Amino acid sequence: MESPRLIVTLLLLSCCRCFSIGAIFEENAVRDDEIFQLAISDLSLNDDILQSEKITHSVKLIAPNNPFQAVQEACELMNQGILALVTSTGCAAASALQSLTDAMHIPHLFIQRSSDGSPRAACQFSPSPDGESYTLAARPPVRINEVLLTLVAELHWQKFIIFYESDYDIRGLQSFMDSGSRLGLDVSLQRVDRNVSRVFNDLFNMMRTEELNRYRDTLRRAVLLMSPRGAQVFIHQAVETNLASKDSHWVYANEEVSDADIMELVHSSLGRMTIIRQIFPLWRDTNVRCMRNNHRISSLLCDPQEGYLQSLEVSNLYLYDSVLMLANAFYRKLEDRKWHSMASLNCMRKSTKPWNGGWSMLDTIQKGRISGLTGLMDFRAEGSNSHVQFEILGTSYSETFGKDVKRLATWDSTRGLNGSLKENRIESGMQGVTLKIATLLEEPFVMAAENILGQPKRYKGFSIDVLDALAKILGFKYDIYQVGDGKYGTALPNGSWNGLIGELIGKRADLAISAITITPERESVVDFSKRYLDYSVGILMRKSEDKINMFSLLAPFDLAVWACIAAAIPVAVRCQSNTAGHPTPSVSTSLQSAIWIVYGAFVQQGERSDAILGSVALRIVMGSWWLFTLIVCSSYTANLAAYLTVSRMDNAVRSFADLSKQSDLMYGTVRDSAVYEFFRAKGTNPLEQDNMFAELWKIVSKNNGHDNSVSGPMEGIKKAKRDSYAFLWDMAVVEYAALTDDDCTLTIAGNSLSTRGYGIALQHGSPYRDLFSQKYAQGDLDILKQKWWPKKGRCDLQSHADAQLEGRALHLHSFAGVFCILAAGLLLALLVAALETWWNSNHCRREQPKEDKEVNLEQVHHRLNSLLDDDLAHKQLPGQSMEISALDIGSMQPSQSLEALSVRDYPPHRGGPLSVTSFLQESRGPGRTLGAVGGRTLPLPLSSATMPSIRCKHRTPMPMSYQPVPGGPIPEASEPSHGTSI
Repeated sequence: MESPRLIVTLLLLSCCRCFSIGAIFEENAVRDDEIFQLAISDLSLNDDILQSEKITHSVKLIAPNNPFQAVQEACELMNQGILALVTSTGCAAASALQSLTDAMHIPHLFIQRSSDGSPRAACQFSPSPDGESYTLAARPPVRINEVLLTLVAELHWQKFIIFYESDYDIRGLQSFMDSGSRLGLDVSLQRVDRNVSRVFNDLFNMMRTEELNRYRDTLRRAVLLMSPRGAQVFIHQAVETNLASKDSHWVYANEEVSDADIMELVHSSLGRMTIIRQIFPLWRDTNVRCMRNNHRISSLLCDPQEGYLQSLEVSNLYLYDSVLMLANAFYRKLEDRKWHSMASLNCMRKSTKPWNGGWSMLDTIQKGRISGLTGLMDFRAEGSNSHVQFEILGTSYSETFGKDVKRLATWDSTRGLNGSLKENRIESGMQGVTLKIATLLEEPFVMAAENILGQPKRYKGFSIDVLDALAKILGFKYDIYQVGDGKYGTALPNGSWNGLIGELIGKRADLAISAITITPERESVVDFSKRYLDYSVGILMRKSEDKINMFSLLAPFDLAVWACIAAAIPVAVRCQSNTAGHPTPSVSTSLQSAIWIVYGAFVQQGERSDAILGSVALRIVMGSWWLFTLIVCSSYTANLAAYLTVSRMDNAVRSFADLSKQSDLMYGTVRDSAVYEFFRAKGTNPLEQDNMFAELWKIVSKNNGHDNSVSGPMEGIKKAKRDSYAFLWDMAVVEYAALTDDDCTLTIAGNSLSTRGYGIALQHGSPYRDLFSQKYAQGDLDILKQKWWPKKGRCDLQSHADAQLEGRALHLHSFAGVFCILAAGLLLALLVAALETWWNSNHCRREQPKEDKEVNLEQVHHRLNSLLDDDLAHKQLPGQSMEISALDIGSMQPSQSLEALSVRDYPPHRGGPLSVTSFLQESRGPGRTLGAVGGRTLPLPLSSATMPSIRCKHRTPMPMSYQPVPGGPIPEASEPSHGTSI
């Protein structure tokens, strides 16, 4: 007998950081074992709670309602060594296990099961001997009695009957009967056997006609505490025996009833039907729904679309959450370094001492709180989980759908009843009805209109137009007021709601209208009409202002590159000057010409290469320079195109992704709003594959939202217009703000996909919900949308959006640098020309004699004829006329002859005269004609010495033909300084 205990002790020593949990389930509860194993598996796959520690478990199955077997199996589990015990049994087995766990100091999490779908009755536990109970009720205590009392008071029932099945513990109604007696209610109780048909046969056999009529009147108000199957049979028999009437109203109460069972009950009933059942929080987002405290829950249990979840009982869900609660407690024990090792307990021995770590483990479990499949779970209310919520469903009638089921109200342990159970059937109109409406100012939905002193405050806006249209169609009147706290409505830590939603829950308003978004959290406490406008989150910000940079075309290269390029030009000029050699006389090799050639090559202009490059060295220099300029110009062109493209895309925020990737533009939203909660849910969800929302939430929630978020929408709009700030808010609101901006400096961006909408909020169970939804006219709504959100309002948002998507043209201020360079060049040219004119005028005035004398053309004529007599015998001047300017003559060396001039610079041709251009003053006489001497050359030893004033005077060129005349010597000028105008 000692060897098994030795083996167990060795296993415990080898696994000192393993957590062992014992479980006891009834044999007919097949799903309990599956859910328990699934919870252990989810904890093993997720390292976010216990990290590297492991959980071991042992499961025992017992017969239903067998307390003796339950104690035996529990003792065996304690002998193996466990930290806690989880059970899902009936009240008899739970009572026996409570006594054992109290004696052994083993924490015991108990989930009460209902037998065969019958309603639960509270288990009666014996008080613990030392006053400390180690049994914790994971499933909340039965609260059906409290819900029934509230419902009866709301319906103003004074006399009714309660039918209960034989499996139901009548002691569970004791508190209800006591409370009803104090309220003066006439309540009858009747037990229903499994053979329901026999019950009605006995009624007809035992009662006379008068008694049956009185009994039929009693059946008009009845409460059924039965299983779904038993209730269906009972209602069917009552209708068949004509005991149920069309004006009857029956209430069916059961924590566990499916949607399919509800529809069966409603369609089989004859009159009005009300159903009470337990509900759990439902997250519409699958990612959020499957995460609890960073713990991933299997999709089989968190996705309502899975058929497996629909087949589970309420006790199964509480069983899963109980395992999560224990894992959370184990983690906190390790974190606080208050761990107690497991001990093997023999509960059959009287000398066995209880576990010394039991009280510490129990205290850790009681102080914990988790969010699981059933919502919040903790044991701070007298050792039981107090968080429970019920929904009250009722039948409704309409011309379109006939008999249907809708939620009338909800009930929870904190707020009580939320909604109205009064039977209101509104078929077509609301004539004579005056509604009290709560609102909140939000442009353009609700805005204050011009009010007249002494009259009620008036409002205008899109929502007001919708309300007025409904009032005109349905015939109702309304009184409207603003909510005091200026909030739409969020849940507070104590479970209550503020804002417009709080006004509806407190029944201070019949409906609320403004820019109210329909969210799952709000739908759980109030009703909403059909959406009348789609909802999405937008980004409001200032339009991007183009930075004025006149010399943006210099941006592709930095200052160092431009400096190197500027330094390369004189270097190339110097190399060209050194390698020029002896060029031909027609090519200038001065510094001025070299600079001009280098600059022309840089800008890909200039003279022909064969006329410029006279030597091989110069060709090498210019070839290298051309390659250099080719690379520089290509790089500049490519970088300029890239720079202009990037400058257009700079600070272009068109989506949340763009907003999250930049850091220059701060952004935020309204604190404690639906948008704020949207970013919180997205940003804190570890299952989001993209960290975009995490980055957005980090900025939005900085310093609890006080750094970047604002207190109200108007503050956010003003901040976006004033500062470099992006305001994240309802797209409809920010679009209206941008359209009506006085300066048209605002623009919008964001996601246009709509997953929510705006609707009219009403009290739970309001009879006006369906009527309002049916009377919406889509055509009228489109007209109202165009009224408040015109396609082209005061400001055109579409043009700015198109410019961002398609690009922008290059503006003048970006290209002004080129014109500035051109203007600077022209001004410089004008300045240099003026300086040259001034310089030449002064220089000529100093060199020129006081009296400008004309060259004696007759002497020149005789001199040319005499010279031609000697040379024209060998060569003959061309017959055609030839234009020779005075500048050409002045540039000749003294040794040059007219023969050289005529042969080298002017191709020989015959028949024409030689034309000599004479620069004469305009006041002088015309040019003279020189006769030609055939067959001879004309030496012309004229130089600047003989023509000192050629470059100084402003002359008018006049052609002078050269004609052959008889030869003769040309007499010299009488004075060496005599001016000439040839």
